[in-house]
Amino acid sequence: MLSLLGFGTIAVILLLLFTQRVAAIVALAGVPLAAAFLAGNSPSEVAGFVKEGLGGVVGVAAMFLFAIVFFGIMRDAGLFDPLIARIVKWAGSAPPTVAVATTALALVAHLDGAGAVTFLIAVPAMLPIYERLGMSRLVLATCVGLGAGVMNIVPWGGPTARAAATLGVDANELWVPLIPAQIAGVVFALAIAYYLGRRERTRLAKVAAGDVKAEVEESTARVGQRIPVPATGGTDGPASAGSGGDETPEEPDKPSLLRPKLFWVNVVLVVATLAALIAAVAPPETCFIIATIVALLINYPGMKAQSARIEAHAVGAMLMVGTLLAAGVLLGVLDGSGMIESMAVSAANVIPDWMAPALPLIVGVFAVPMSLIFGPDAYYFGVLPVLIEVGDQFGISAIHLTQASIIGEETVGFPISPMTGAFYLLVGLAKVDIGRHIRHTLGWAWLVSLGMLGVAFATGVIPVWVS
Repeated sequence: MLSLLGFGTIAVILLLLFTQRVAAIVALAGVPLAAAFLAGNSPSEVAGFVKEGLGGVVGVAAMFLFAIVFFGIMRDAGLFDPLIARIVKWAGSAPPTVAVATTALALVAHLDGAGAVTFLIAVPAMLPIYERLGMSRLVLATCVGLGAGVMNIVPWGGPTARAAATLGVDANELWVPLIPAQIAGVVFALAIAYYLGRRERTRLAKVAAGDVKAEVEESTARVGQRIPVPATGGTDGPASAGSGGDETPEEPDKPSLLRPKLFWVNVVLVVATLAALIAAVAPPETCFIIATIVALLINYPGMKAQSARIEAHAVGAMLMVGTLLAAGVLLGVLDGSGMIESMAVSAANVIPDWMAPALPLIVGVFAVPMSLIFGPDAYYFGVLPVLIEVGDQFGISAIHLTQASIIGEETVGFPISPMTGAFYLLVGLAKVDIGRHIRHTLGWAWLVSLGMLGVAFATGVIPVWVS
């Protein structure tokens, strides 16, 4: 009975998230609370579940809040502008370098983990070049998506933050061992961009030679479904706030906010913050709280200016924080009531014994395609806890299962996921058809994810087979 109630709770949450019946916070917190009372728990017991669950996610929520504000301040101050301008200038007019520059720009723009911001920077900057050269917009969307997807593994990105909240561990503990795989992913993404650029150069040569078929292929790529671009970065669609990192500032950058004289000071601040994160000098939330304070004091002295910067970036971040706290309620109820343990036992009885040791491999291999079905909230707060408990029945580490998930599920996979709001922003800005974009990008994103998974196996981070 408890197992059925647990699976029913997850099913209702997924249905509500898929169909946008209610806000993510309502689904993630309201449904498990109702289930807890249906299971016969007293109000005091349910309150204990909630308290325990919130305690497990508060650190991740704080980290995400201050990370978004910190990188938003750096963006306002113009820290990334010279690099973006240099990348666009370097692209030139050769399709291979244009494609590589597109991915490189997305990699840099996604340092703040915000998918909508990345797309708002990278697509408008590169689209005029693609149109001038006659390059395919599908290639533009794919190259931007691959760069953003690989970088979305950072601990202040949405998926890793959610995963850390589910496990009750620091996001660094999940991310740092995956850095070699992420670096490999960057290389893979740039290599694929170069290949796509060379393929575009060949197609354009055929067009110049009068090949009608090559011209028709590109025209059909351009004439597609026009998606309205969300005014605030795309929380429309089946995603919750922060899906795939889709936060965006309330106001555009203004020249008065730029701090060119503090450029190198801000560079040192960002490098020092990232170094502190990697070296685990302090918990991630502490690192970003300190970095945000220093950034505000250096770049925008005075209460009025500091308050304006916080308000400009806090709205999207707070939506994500609310989602994380609601997820804490879900996790607390599932765990405290015994539902998740009962669900895991039931699921474990279904999985063949010979297949169980390969569960991390299975999860990693299918992580990108699962992004088409499960949004970040649905997967990391609904599916992953069940997988972890199933793995526990066979002695499989929760860390390994989670890291296998992070390599593809709503990271490399989020630019093709209709379950994220940022996805709609990408296809809208690039002016491509949703179905064509998914078909064009899915295989490349999956290939990058599998390559990263292979590096994770080779470095011993994720086991291929659990003995």
